[in-house]
Amino acid sequence: MRPKRVAVFGSTGSIGRASLDVIAHLPDRFKVYALAARSSVRRLCAQAQRFKPERVILTDWNACEQARRILGPGTKVEWGLDPLIQVAGSSRVDILVMAMSGTTGILPVIAALEKGKRVALATKEILVSFGNHVTRLASKTNAEILPIDSELSALHQCLHGRSRKEIRRIILTASGGPFWRKGPPKKATIQQVLRHPTWNMGRKITVDSATLMNKGLEVIETARLLGLAPAQIEAVIHPQSIIHSLVEFQDGSLLAQLSLPDMRLPIQYCLTYPERLASMVKPLRLEQVRTLEFHPVSRKRFPCIGLAYLALENGPAATCVLNAANQVAAEAFLSGQIAFGDIPGIISRTLRKHLCRRTKLVRNPGIKTLMRAERWAIDYTTGLVK
Repeated sequence: MRPKRVAVFGSTGSIGRASLDVIAHLPDRFKVYALAARSSVRRLCAQAQRFKPERVILTDWNACEQARRILGPGTKVEWGLDPLIQVAGSSRVDILVMAMSGTTGILPVIAALEKGKRVALATKEILVSFGNHVTRLASKTNAEILPIDSELSALHQCLHGRSRKEIRRIILTASGGPFWRKGPPKKATIQQVLRHPTWNMGRKITVDSATLMNKGLEVIETARLLGLAPAQIEAVIHPQSIIHSLVEFQDGSLLAQLSLPDMRLPIQYCLTYPERLASMVKPLRLEQVRTLEFHPVSRKRFPCIGLAYLALENGPAATCVLNAANQVAAEAFLSGQIAFGDIPGIISRTLRKHLCRRTKLVRNPGIKTLMRAERWAIDYTTGLVK
């Protein structure tokens, strides 16, 4: 059996690096066909020298030129979106790992799904902004979308072989970030916000964890993937991050997936599914954990999760707007333009402006309509920030 060929888009980020760890751990099962990043030249070149991919892609032109000089003529180094789309849909690729931030990866994901491939999706913004479209496309072409996400991977494992009609309720667990006890301080510094107690993640997703918007986005993802009503999905704060999600069935039974917090486990699950192979993750010793806490989520302290439900209840364009507004607000905080406490209000103003300006509810908007909504939200939120 030949190794499956994997394209890792966003290979220099935390999920991309963990994906390469898993691939290196299972060299007889997987081979890196392509690596892609935005502008992290040195890290990408080091990865290329180690894994020897056939193609290397950067979306920043200057970074691409630097990589060409470093890697030399023996490695095919390309620039821009078109190579990403071409590689994603290529017959040479079996699995696409999409870990690029934001919604840049939507067109490559569509290209992979159109060809019936497996997409290991770490970029939750794609499901939040374009989830209805990509899930319909996957169903049409028999492609697979497997989320690289500890909570959604847990749901996939709990629901394996079961009918969605059996679900009464989904419970997503949230670490709560650094401020779960008293709520986020309005004047929190960047250093305080990025000091996550459990997970080592990228800067933007760590901000989302501190506001709990990350959990709100996961609520939307869950609704998109499972076709559930918002009322069937809830979140609880679980600081230990041992139980990653729970499913309550119609008979009242609860199934949960437990493991130590290590993203290499859901990544390997996505790559090897339906097989279970030995992993790099340490086994969970319950006698060492001892305590598992659960606390309700206060929407007053964490208004972003309430905004996520509001967007979900108002359709795909609203969730697209929510995601774009959050992206701009989080980046504005990280660049020092706004205070941490300004993030929920800015997102709320953009979302509510969208809900007021629409003339009709489009039940199933196309990609172009959603992209226009995203562009409007980016521009409007940027105006609020300025």
